[in-house]
Amino acid sequence: MWLVILLVMIIEQTSMHFFSLDCIVWRGERLEERMAQLLMLHTSSSTISSMSMICRRFWCSSSSSSSLLNNDNNNKKKKKKSVVLLGAPQVSGIVLDALLSAESAPDSLFEVAAIVTQPPSKRDRGKRMLPSPLAQHALLRGFSSHLILTPHTARDHHFLSHFKALQPDLCVTAAYGNILPTDFLHIPPSGTLNIHPSLLPLYRGAAPVQRSLQDGVKETGVSLAFTVPALDAGPIIATETLQVDDQIKAPDLLEILFYKGSKLLIRELPSIFDGSARVKALPQDHSKATLAPKISPEESWLLFDQEASVLHNKVRAFSGWPGTRAKVLVVEKNGQQKTLEIKIITTRFRIHESVHSNEEANDISFVEGALAFPCGRGTTLEVLEVQLPGKKVVSAAAFWNGLQGKKLKIL
Repeated sequence: MWLVILLVMIIEQTSMHFFSLDCIVWRGERLEERMAQLLMLHTSSSTISSMSMICRRFWCSSSSSSSLLNNDNNNKKKKKKSVVLLGAPQVSGIVLDALLSAESAPDSLFEVAAIVTQPPSKRDRGKRMLPSPLAQHALLRGFSSHLILTPHTARDHHFLSHFKALQPDLCVTAAYGNILPTDFLHIPPSGTLNIHPSLLPLYRGAAPVQRSLQDGVKETGVSLAFTVPALDAGPIIATETLQVDDQIKAPDLLEILFYKGSKLLIRELPSIFDGSARVKALPQDHSKATLAPKISPEESWLLFDQEASVLHNKVRAFSGWPGTRAKVLVVEKNGQQKTLEIKIITTRFRIHESVHSNEEANDISFVEGALAFPCGRGTTLEVLEVQLPGKKVVSAAAFWNGLQGKKLKIL
């Protein structure tokens, strides 16, 4: 009898929570029933009451502990990977949308924990301080403002300390625009990925889409690669190619490539989290690398001694910012002249075929709905849309009609 009581006390004191008394069989009988019989025979009512309390305490303890263990297991299963997105321009919002959409799936492996972007800057012609386009888009999507980080540089010690406290598992850059120091790259255990709008190692740098269009490429693409200290030189996880239309402009091409890059990212996330992406990622052939340096406003001027195809590609490449400009000479009917600066918005070109029939080679004519600019080697740049300073974009026909018989000459 006392052996049974001792057994119960030992079980209670050692907190064995893996079973209850009614689950233990002793000589063909459940231990709980056998104890009750023995207690009725050999103990007083007060002892029975005490033993009943021990049984109840043991059963409750084992049940609650089992529940806690189950809760712990469920919490471990529900814990998701923490992803931080770094970006700034409007196309970065394409990646954020893809991540938030994938995050909401029932079987999602991750959650977007924070956004790192550029600090607010003057926009609307310098009248207002506004958040970056990515920050504005994130706020519209309901992202908490205190999870949008805006360091002036990723090297800032206060930022790095705050960033490390977030314990990110993975970082994704999408046109962030700042160099990431080694201290940053060491923080996320799954690494930092870059969605780069070119077929690496081609066009490494700040302006891959613009420089590739400027070169007149017929094929481009997007690369998903690990970020390393060297510029856009990390191992490539995946790529997708795209044929380039000869009329597409940089903003449109950039948007298409980031849509494709976002799909690559979502597709590859499982392999990135389980580590297999690092195994399959291919190193770049650095001997084939080309650079895509940042564009300066001074590059926006068109020089008409170049071939029309070169100028057409430049118009497409610099569309949006900084745009392309030209100076033309307006000749009044009385012979008076004035210089006019115009922005060239949309063009097409003809190879080795002059469409102007003016007396002077530098005259600009209006042919088939376009302003025909004579260019190098007998080619013609056909300008379809222009913009005067402070004015809206207008068609070539509207601009020509506004001249009211005045002549135009290239400078």
